[in-house]
This record gives sequence, C-alpha cells and structure tokens, in this order.
Amino acid sequence: MPVERLLPDQESRDLLALATELAREELKPRAAEYEEAARFPREQFRTLGKAGLLGLPYSERWCGGEVPYEVYLQVLEEIAAAWMSVGVGLSVHTMSCFALAHHGTDEQRDRWLPSMLEGELLGAYALSESHAGSDAGALSTRARLDGDVYVVNGTKAWITHGGEADFYTTMVRTGDDAISCLLVDSSTPGLTAAPPERKMGLTGSTTAQMIFSDARVDADRLIGQEGAGLRIALSSLDSGRLGIAACAVGLAQAALDEAVAYAKGRSQFGKLIIEFQGLEFLLADMAAAVDSARATYLDAARRRDRGMSFRRQASIAKLVATDTAMKVTTDAVQVLGGAGYTRDFPVERYMREAKVPQIFEGTNQIQRMVIARELRL
Repeated sequence: MPVERLLPDQESRDLLALATELAREELKPRAAEYEEAARFPREQFRTLGKAGLLGLPYSERWCGGEVPYEVYLQVLEEIAAAWMSVGVGLSVHTMSCFALAHHGTDEQRDRWLPSMLEGELLGAYALSESHAGSDAGALSTRARLDGDVYVVNGTKAWITHGGEADFYTTMVRTGDDAISCLLVDSSTPGLTAAPPERKMGLTGSTTAQMIFSDARVDADRLIGQEGAGLRIALSSLDSGRLGIAACAVGLAQAALDEAVAYAKGRSQFGKLIIEFQGLEFLLADMAAAVDSARATYLDAARRRDRGMSFRRQASIAKLVATDTAMKVTTDAVQVLGGAGYTRDFPVERYMREAKVPQIFEGTNQIQRMVIARELRL
C-alpha cells in the first residue's frame, strides 16, 4: 500500500511522485531478472541521472537538486523498495560525491562534480580493507608523492560498484599518522578490479576488491588537505548511514506490502488468513516496526537539515532500520509459508538482501559503539 508521507512543499511531492513512477515502471519490473543473473544495472543509473535523482542533496550550482535530506531519503526509500541494489547504489554514489562536494575546492568541483551529479559518472567509496574493515584508521593503502603525482599501492576491499564505477573516492595513507582522500579515475593506470565477490544477496550490485599497483594519481586529485582523510571519511559515513537506513526501510516496506497482499488473498479453514489473530498481530508488529524505523531516519535527517549534530541519530537510524529490515523480511517469509521460501515470490530475495545492511558502512556493533561514545560526551 502507498506510504502517506509528510513533505515540506509541492515541489518535494512532485519529486517523490517522479521517483515513485520511475521505481514502478523502470526498476521493479527488472529487479528479479537482473538479480538472478547478477547483472549490473548501469543503464538504470543513467536513467536516474537523466531524471535528476543522482545529485539530490547537493548544490544546484554544480547540477545538484539542492533538496533537504529528509526529501532525498524518502526518494531513496522509494527506489530501494522497488530494487534494493539500485537503492544502495544510489546511496553509495551520493556518499562518494560527499568528499568533493563538501571538502573540494571550487576549481575541483567545477571540473568534476557536474558530471557526477548528472549521472555521466558513477561513483564508488573506497575506504575498507580486508584487515581494516571496522577499524578505518588501520588502513594500509599508501600514496607516495612523486613530483606532481601520487603513487598508490594497496588493496581496497568490499567496494560497492568495484570495477563498474567511473571514479573512486579513496582513502590512503600519505604518512605514518596521515590519512588523505584522493579522487581516483577508473582509467588510472595501475588500478584494477579483482573478480566480483560471490554474495548471498544484492547480486545485481557488484562488489569487488580494487587493487592499486603503482597507480599514478595526479596530485590535483587530493581532496582537502593531506591528513584530513579520516575526518572526511567519518563525516561522509554519518550521512551515508542515513542513506542505508532509508534503503533498509524501503526493503522492509516492500516485504510488508507483499505479506499483506498475500494474506488478503490466501484462504484457509474458510476465511482469509489475514483474519486469523496470530497472523494479524504479526503483520501489525511488522507495520509498527517499519513506521518506527522510518521515524528514526527522518528525525536524524531533519536535524542534519537544520545544521544540528546528528551523528548519534544517524547511527541509531542505521541500527534500528537495518535490524528492522532483517526481522520484517524474515517474518514476511513466514507469512507466505512454503511459498515464501521459493523464488516465485520476492520475499526470499528480500530476506537475503536484508542481511548485508547490518554489516556495511559500519556494522551494527560499531553503531552501538558510536552511540555509546556520543552518550559519554
């Protein structure tokens, strides 16, 4: 059933209506086929770019939409409800643009940002390494300045859009105690992608290691000052976690909708199964969880829009929304019974897709650490 949303103005309502139409007409009909074939939806990202949906929270000066974060996240939820791989991809692309948009010079933004926000270029965010997943400060990929070029060596792991992206916002070590941010073009000599990871879900979203072997990156692609990379990375993640929270809510809403529709059409013992109290209580709990998770990400987004601190609220939103998605998708499979365990219905895919949001962009255990640390301040 359609979600009744509170949006600030008619322009926002029109934008959401456009996103909902694209999700319904262009994304949802293709999702199962692409996921089954592990096919990357590059053309769908181009479609979103042409519609102006790849740069929503960024400045109009550089071809962004300049919409409030609470609006952008609700658009993102609609996209994810139709096709989670595309929703997560949109969130990752938005986060990949964050460093340049917020920490680059005007010259750098003029040069690269419009192509990113209009959809000509698709981004990836290269922070994690195989030995430094949750401990971002332990990364070992190194960049040595050689004249006006950084020579980069190391391997980045678990990169969404790895091997498919056009640019990689990459955190590297430029000194023993200095982590810096480089905007790396995909065509950089010495940069290659490993074979994609074989995943249980989000199979349409390519994830791969990116290998830097004496990769030469022009020094003018340094974003911010040397040594500012960890601060840039953590601030990017605060906003990125809200994106993942919105995607998780979209996935949970899609599972709830499937469960309700099935329960309304399935009869047992002479009546619809939605009329059995045991099932209606389960569906009610699912609905309450989805609405509550949505409220957490909207609260954090509104704080962000007002220039208030939102780190703790972003971690809460990511924690609550992704745990909710895991629970609601599992319950949706239960509502459908044996049918839910087959690929004839999408809820088994939703359940597989719900697991990884509890892990990426900071595991939910890390979110608890962030929340606790913020409480101590």
